[in-house]
Amino acid sequence: MSTTTGNGGTHQHHPASRWVGSPAGRALIALALVLLLGVVFNADGAFFRIGAHRDALRQASVFGILACGMTLVIITAGIDLSVGSVLALVAVCFSLMSIHWSWPAWLAIPACLAVGAACGAVSGGLTAWFRVQPFIATLAMMVFARGLAKTVSGGMKVSTAVQAADGTYDYVAVPGIFRAIDSRVLGGNLSVVTVVFAICAAASWMVLARHRWGRQVYAIGGNEEAARLSGVPVRAAKIAAYAASGLLAGVAGLCQAAQEQQGDPEAGVGYELTAIAIVVIGGTNLMGGRGGIGLTLIGTLTIGYLEKILSINAVPEANRLMLTGPIIIAAVLTQRRRG
Repeated sequence: MSTTTGNGGTHQHHPASRWVGSPAGRALIALALVLLLGVVFNADGAFFRIGAHRDALRQASVFGILACGMTLVIITAGIDLSVGSVLALVAVCFSLMSIHWSWPAWLAIPACLAVGAACGAVSGGLTAWFRVQPFIATLAMMVFARGLAKTVSGGMKVSTAVQAADGTYDYVAVPGIFRAIDSRVLGGNLSVVTVVFAICAAASWMVLARHRWGRQVYAIGGNEEAARLSGVPVRAAKIAAYAASGLLAGVAGLCQAAQEQQGDPEAGVGYELTAIAIVVIGGTNLMGGRGGIGLTLIGTLTIGYLEKILSINAVPEANRLMLTGPIIIAAVLTQRRRG
């Protein structure tokens, strides 16, 4: 395919070059480079074992669930810094309800998800109704939710050690719902948490790609004033985006509690930064209006495998953290160059 240039010549635009220059192309190239890194630095064949891939997906799944919600918010040209704290709050609530209060799963799970969605809706309400900057609104929620998690838990981990009236501790059984979420399927080769992540990603993709609200989210991120003039219910759509982010943070909190078999009020610290990194590396534009769940899925795999490769090669955690910064900057610079 060719297009005419200003001096009468032609400039070739090959489909392959367009694909490489697209967000999806760049995200897939980044993932391929990470996998190649794993092949080269395979830790005496550890990278080629099925367990390494299963564990990489399992470890990345909680971050991936958070990143799905973060994608919805970022497409509206917003940000959600509260997801790590909301995860901790829900993990604490889920552990209290299931372990200490013996609530059945059909009651505890909806109640916890409602807590997460409510936190997100409050952040969205502050942004949509009171015009508070998303950074400030979600920063406030981050601090509040973390404080609430510590208050509800009494500042301690909510575990199977339940304190009796005389001050002694009785150990109770791990709830069945915890064991179910932390189990594996397909002959032990796939974690249930990874299945939950896949369901969350599919549902998020469906509403973004097929639902009217998804089109509204893209319109708001592209040009909020134009969207408003076009009849888009901007406030309602924004609040829904933040509520969905809170809901997915709640799902991640359930998974976190089940995996750790406890509710830790300190859980999720820094998780919001990893979620943002996943979204950016995937290629969703931080300015809003462009991106998608498919890109976030690629970003999740990239970060997940990078973490696993560094882990099996015994790279210290401090070095792993330092690597994340340059990777984010490189992803943003690539976005800007493309723009």
